[in-house]
Amino acid sequence: MPEPHRLSRRIALGALAGLALPGLARGQLLAAAAQTTPQAAPPVAPVAPPVPNPALAASMDALRADWAAFRGRFMAPEGRLVDTGNNRVSHSEGQGYGLLLAVRADDRASFDKMLAWTRRVLKRRNDTLSAWRFTPDAANPVADQNNASDGDLFISWALLEAGRRWGQAEHTTLGTAIARDVLKHVVRRTAGQTLLLPGARGFDRRDRIVVNPSYYAFPAIRALAQAVPDPAWVRLATDGLGLLRAARFGKWNLPPDWLSIAKSDGALSLPDDFPPRFSFDAVRVPLYLAWARLGTEPAVSNSATFWADPSHNVIPAWVDLTSNTIAPYAASPGVAALARFASAQRAGSPGEPRGLPALAASPDYYSAVLGMLVRLAWSDLFAPAA
Repeated sequence: MPEPHRLSRRIALGALAGLALPGLARGQLLAAAAQTTPQAAPPVAPVAPPVPNPALAASMDALRADWAAFRGRFMAPEGRLVDTGNNRVSHSEGQGYGLLLAVRADDRASFDKMLAWTRRVLKRRNDTLSAWRFTPDAANPVADQNNASDGDLFISWALLEAGRRWGQAEHTTLGTAIARDVLKHVVRRTAGQTLLLPGARGFDRRDRIVVNPSYYAFPAIRALAQAVPDPAWVRLATDGLGLLRAARFGKWNLPPDWLSIAKSDGALSLPDDFPPRFSFDAVRVPLYLAWARLGTEPAVSNSATFWADPSHNVIPAWVDLTSNTIAPYAASPGVAALARFASAQRAGSPGEPRGLPALAASPDYYSAVLGMLVRLAWSDLFAPAA
């Protein structure tokens, strides 16, 4: 085994083990992930939250207040999160984000409403995954039954947390079923690697696989690996880290929104049917790595370097990875929050977040949800222990 791959595997194992869920001892997840036969889920019982110290209580109060403001702006009465910057569509990704935020804010009423809408409207016919997009006012609002893997990862993660927090066995059962279907339908072995397909259809092509690096949500993968023990999770995390280390393009060595992997030899290239950019998708790569305590990874440090480059008057919304041309307009406040988060992780800076843009400054859903995810990740990493 080449040394770089061995190192990536050690880091992936550490990411999975070191982010064990509450009550799960370090290393237990690795033992579970190594099992080849899935084990029956233990009975679910409510877990009483610990009594917080004042600093942690203040952090949770801030999260609840932010969630209430976010919910008020972007959650429709029927329980769908509205992408206000994109023709008011809804995505499985957004539903997953909202469900996780609602669990963390202990907002069971909103969680139930979002879950009911998601399962009623987006559930695919032959599995437990969700169709990726809902278009309001269309003759067929869910015309494309393809899924989006990141949406399924977050929905499953949120359900698993909800099952523990509220003692709901049906949430745990559904979250586990979705995790199994993720393994079945969108985890694919090719060119000597275990890869995460962005969706069940359309990305496994004749001579190449197309992936979206920002769909590698490592904290979610860790949660699903505990629920559905299978060595494929460790391979997915290991090879995903290796992929992100190798996928460096342009002047700033950044991860792209979309990446092509040749089936013959694993060679990486930028697919010709997507803009060759570090843009609205790829900005989440440093977020998910740092959230998984992998803040020193190149994709985090290189992103932080790009965002802080003094040649920019403002943080650019995107950069073309073939020409190094930057966007003629500034990134959103949500991306600015990501930039601050990535910079702090690169520097190993502890403590609560400071100076993040206010939620009210975000002009639309996507900017706001990026800011919410940064707040959640920072809380997970640095909130004082109770």
